[in-house]
Amino acid sequence: MDTPRRESISVCLEEAALCKSFPERRGADAPRTAASRQGARQLNDSCVGSVDMELFLHYSLIPSLCIILVLSFLQRREHCRQRDDTSYLLSDHFGIIIPLDFVGTFSNRWSYGIAFGATANKVMFLFAEGYQPLQVPQWAQAFVLLIGGIEVGLSHFPFFACLSSEFRLVSSILGFSYSLIWFAVTVLHITQCPHGRFLGRFEAVMFYWPSLLCLSFLLGRFLYMSVKSLRVRLGWELQTEEKPFLEIHQAEHVKQLLRKPPLHEGKKSWFQTRIYEWDPCFQFPSRMIGTVVLAFICLYLFIVIEFCVFVYVREKLDVLEGELESYIASMNQMGTLAPVILQMKELMNISKGVWVATILPAALTCVSYLFHILACYRKHMKRLWAGNKHFLPLKFRNPSSSGSVVAIARYSGWQIAYILWGYLIIHVVQSLLGLVIMYSLVLPIIHNQGLEMLHGLGIGILTMSIVLGLMIMQVWIASSFFLQPKVGAADKQKPLALNNRKAFHNFNYFLFFYNVLLGLGACLSRLLISCILGTWLIARIDRTIMQHGYEEADMGFGAWVGMLYVDHCHTNPVLVSFCHILITGRRDRKLQQAVLYRHPNQSAGPRVSARSRTRWLLLQTLINNPGLVMLRKSKLGHGSQEFTQILLTSSES
Repeated sequence: MDTPRRESISVCLEEAALCKSFPERRGADAPRTAASRQGARQLNDSCVGSVDMELFLHYSLIPSLCIILVLSFLQRREHCRQRDDTSYLLSDHFGIIIPLDFVGTFSNRWSYGIAFGATANKVMFLFAEGYQPLQVPQWAQAFVLLIGGIEVGLSHFPFFACLSSEFRLVSSILGFSYSLIWFAVTVLHITQCPHGRFLGRFEAVMFYWPSLLCLSFLLGRFLYMSVKSLRVRLGWELQTEEKPFLEIHQAEHVKQLLRKPPLHEGKKSWFQTRIYEWDPCFQFPSRMIGTVVLAFICLYLFIVIEFCVFVYVREKLDVLEGELESYIASMNQMGTLAPVILQMKELMNISKGVWVATILPAALTCVSYLFHILACYRKHMKRLWAGNKHFLPLKFRNPSSSGSVVAIARYSGWQIAYILWGYLIIHVVQSLLGLVIMYSLVLPIIHNQGLEMLHGLGIGILTMSIVLGLMIMQVWIASSFFLQPKVGAADKQKPLALNNRKAFHNFNYFLFFYNVLLGLGACLSRLLISCILGTWLIARIDRTIMQHGYEEADMGFGAWVGMLYVDHCHTNPVLVSFCHILITGRRDRKLQQAVLYRHPNQSAGPRVSARSRTRWLLLQTLINNPGLVMLRKSKLGHGSQEFTQILLTSSES
């Protein structure tokens, strides 16, 4: 990120009280004129905040580490070996705690997503490179940002650890207390200096209300967890399994695969056909929900920061415009630079209006991308579950295991960064298109040059129509005179067999020179369309914008594919169901052995041989799936061949 942009964004963050309180830039009014803005700046000097959010972030590490130590002490280590050193004194305490399972967590998805949303303000600091706990040379900035990211993650670690901890009562109390501290400090920081320089009244509220909303949700969630855990501890409720090995939607997906597909599907609505169709057998993991929630909040904060930068630049342009007006007045509008200055004033006014008008379309475009990314995630995962990899480029159909593991760690952060940068780039492109429309269509009408504009527009449209008409005519001539007739009446097109070869060669010769000139326009149109599509789809990490053969250069798409493969290998419903059957079967066999050991004389019911049970399951599977009969091995006994012939006869009938 270049230095001027980083400084401008840092100024806006500081003015909004996101990073560090600067009393001289706070205000209690939202001025509109230059004189009122100057008065508001003088009023800002009276606002002195006693809460420094950056300093509080440092001090929040103390209770965060205490909570981590308490939860780690309660967490039991599964594999503990006594050694000769003093570690045996800890017994099996101080196990490793995790904030959340980034691969296979489907419960408490929205709670984790809201917890991610509570970190949005600090994530924006890291994105703007405005939070640097240490002052180091320029070449070591990457290490400083890494330290800052670790500090921000450590300060918000208790939110996730308390949500995922098995000790519900203790973790809910600790999480409620920690969330209450953050909520109280944030409210105190807002109430002391709620107004600002750029957005006027309640500027700090506009920046902090998403975090307050997320903290309020976490307070309610931890309170609910504590009450429920207390009721379980008192015996008023039964304790339910929070995280089953096989999720309900995964089991339903496997059942749906084993059923026969319906012959006639119900009629779908327009929303289900064109936009989205809800699938009860599929759920998004917590990582995707948290990424989308955090991306929404960060996008909102980025738009607000961008508007603050716009207000700052607009004030500077107003000053420049006043100086230009003073120069024109001193020259009595007779100077040689007067027309140029008037055109500059017009350009500045139009640019300001177009920039504000394109904020909403650019924001809606990125919001639609977020929903579309979720839809593409489900579509791609279902294709991988079905063994279909044809939608991926050839170089991505067998990614490396280490690259995929790193990709799932990169994806969430990269997705948010792509959305933010994509919004800015899309906003710039839409603003440039708005300027083109204003100067080509609107301004000529305002300057009483509408007829000249229509004349030029008509000539341009006529030229393009003639060029396209000649291209279409070439296709029509080739189809009518230079191709042989259809072989069959049901063929959709003529075969690729030349006819009238002498005329065809003359046709190619005379159009060769014209197509050289036509190719110049086609090349420019290719460049223009590539630039527009590339900038328009820059925020789409689920598809590559590189040409065929260069997909590996798109690191964002590589992170997307690697994340898909990790989820496919660890959350495939068929694989998880198979492992669930193995685990439950082993558990049942151990239970039966324990029962027989305790009660050797007690009858265990009718015994069924494993071979008979396997044959019965085979019969049931082949009856439900007749297509599998032809895929069976041919090396069978006489009885099995008769059994297969009976199944074939029944399926044909």
